Amino acid sequence: MSRAGAFDALSPEVVFESVEAAYGIKPEGSLWPYSSYVNRVYGLRGEDEKEYVAKFYRPGRWSEEAILEEHRFLADCAEAELPVVAPLPGLDGDTLPSISLDDEEDSAFSFALFPKRGGRSFDAEADDDWIRLGALAGRLHVVGAKRGAAARPTLGPKLALSNLDIVEPLVHPEFRLEFAELCRETIALTAGDVSSLGARRIHGDLHRGNILSRPGEGLLLLDFDDMMVGPPVQDLWLLLPGRADDASRERSLLLEGYAEFAELESGSVRVIETLRFYRMLHFLAWRSLQRDDQWFKRDYPDWGGRAFWIGELEDFRDQARVIGDGL
Repeated sequence: MSRAGAFDALSPEVVFESVEAAYGIKPEGSLWPYSSYVNRVYGLRGEDEKEYVAKFYRPGRWSEEAILEEHRFLADCAEAELPVVAPLPGLDGDTLPSISLDDEEDSAFSFALFPKRGGRSFDAEADDDWIRLGALAGRLHVVGAKRGAAARPTLGPKLALSNLDIVEPLVHPEFRLEFAELCRETIALTAGDVSSLGARRIHGDLHRGNILSRPGEGLLLLDFDDMMVGPPVQDLWLLLPGRADDASRERSLLLEGYAEFAELESGSVRVIETLRFYRMLHFLAWRSLQRDDQWFKRDYPDWGGRAFWIGELEDFRDQARVIGDGL
């Protein structure tokens, strides 16, 4: 995976020139960076006064085919009239143009352009809100089951171990052995439960920050960058306001709405806290990809230090205890 300073050469001028060359849209000169863990995402306005979002994919993270799997999933969702924002085709009809600044690998960028869709954060409070979210996830998974995504990762113990392989060398030497043993033991203990569940295309990162409410239109699903193949319950537990056992009301309402369109496999709720453990590992691996970016060094100067790993180890111990108590 390409990592070191991958986006340091991505200037506003490069963004503007890339969009104009690939889409024939001349930006009017303003650029708004959006928060993104791994990629670089910018809002811009064309001289036609339409607003767009340009998403530049981190070099080396996904293969071209894996990115196109994201685009196909979005196209399938749009065809099924799910509320998503699909990428725009460029002048050549492709949704994934690229630009290379020089011969260096870290200076070759694939990107996509989306029409901007605004909205406000959707905070589920009433029972109907939670039912609505569950129904939306159910509709999404019906579409997800219609085709595979061979280039995308499969959520399960193998992926968790791959993330551990990325993270383990970065753990402070004082805690590395304990951290690795704790993770491997927990993954081995729970592998059967997760692997027994059926898998399909899922959003993969369906927390409430990736759902907007558009007045007069309804909900809008955002950011399919982490789509994967996995058990559908992954897209449900991320919506909960806390641990599964502490959010039984919200969980029941989500499942009620979900059942209007899809059936959740028996045993799915049992693996929620295991999937949380997997996500904690995944998040560390995400962060490790950015640790040499200038902005990351500036905003997270203590990432990877001894105190950082003391906190991480304690969090992983706590989560392993929760999993053990539920077995």
